[in-house]
Amino acid sequence: MTERIVLAYSGGLDTSVAIGWIGEATGAEVIAVAVDVGQGGESLETIRQRALGCGAVEAYVADASDEFANEYCVPTLKANALYQGHYPLVSAISRPVIVKHLVKAAREFGATTVAHGCTGKGNDQVRFEVGIQTLGPDLKCIAPVRDLALTRDKAIAFAEEKGLPIETTKKNPYSIDQNVWGRAVETGYLEDIWNGPTKDIYDYTATPEFPPAPDEVIISFEAGVPVAIDGVKVTPLQAIKELNRRAGAQGVGRIDVVEDRLVGIKSREIYEAPGAMALITAHKHLEDITIEREQARFKATVGQRWAELVYDGQWFSPLKRSLDAFIEDTQRYVSGDIRMVLHGGQATVNGRRSGTSLYDFDLATYDTGDTFDQSQAKGFIELWGMSAKVAAGRDIRVAGE
Repeated sequence: MTERIVLAYSGGLDTSVAIGWIGEATGAEVIAVAVDVGQGGESLETIRQRALGCGAVEAYVADASDEFANEYCVPTLKANALYQGHYPLVSAISRPVIVKHLVKAAREFGATTVAHGCTGKGNDQVRFEVGIQTLGPDLKCIAPVRDLALTRDKAIAFAEEKGLPIETTKKNPYSIDQNVWGRAVETGYLEDIWNGPTKDIYDYTATPEFPPAPDEVIISFEAGVPVAIDGVKVTPLQAIKELNRRAGAQGVGRIDVVEDRLVGIKSREIYEAPGAMALITAHKHLEDITIEREQARFKATVGQRWAELVYDGQWFSPLKRSLDAFIEDTQRYVSGDIRMVLHGGQATVNGRRSGTSLYDFDLATYDTGDTFDQSQAKGFIELWGMSAKVAAGRDIRVAGE
């Protein structure tokens, strides 16, 4: 039986050419796997037909938009995950769901190898291959660009020679990856980190310099999950899409950062994540009134480590699974409403309410009705500072000897 290879297929030039390129280099049949994670653009059927037209023997297509929102975006939201304090893991969280479908397709079509279009310089090669090793340890991995010398100029020449049904004449100077959680742009003009991003690279967000009138929105959560926008019930996917639209119109969620890649280099990235950043902001403010102080402090550390693991391709790792359990436990009381104003590139919270809030008005107020016993404060301060006071006395005594 002829060997079969499943290829993570985007429908673009490189992966379309990779179908025939892999076939010629290995003698194997190629099954194209396209997964919709809310990236928009062409329909899955159009992509499927292009894959077959480029020589794939089978084309596996999956609408994973709700799956992606529920099982990948929501955990990211619950963790308030921002890699290096900036990046909401737009590409990093899409790779595990794609890997899941790649392995599923490999089992369904009897493939022995999984292929992806990553280079040897990026993070995605690690995310794909570590995920595949975990879910399908018997499967082999290849990367045509990295392992079979498929460069862009060779891809264009191959496509023209074979008459493949894809556009080859227009070269976008940027590398772009997008899904419903956000959009990532790199390379080209942006590789000079002194250059400011030009307006043409943005798609999910309008320029914040000339915003429309402020947009006030109320986001409702149950156990850390967004369940309503302005009182209208929504699924997580619908919540992300609605806030992509409304926050994006105000220029919210533009991120320009130089980040540390897993492979050891620094890389300049431009991200657009209006829905993700609005939701993370709202969720964090709701946690501020519903999570106990020490638990909240530790969760911030856990969220940072969670983001690093996911960025580094460890979605399926034991540690990430354990951190998931802790984060999920913290969300028990994270229910309520957050009111925020979207305007001029900012998502500003100006109201919060929750039936499980730890905010006690009678303890917090300075007016009549204050129930806080201020007489206890003096003794508390004396005990709280005792160890530092004793140490300071020791320092003075030693210094004088």
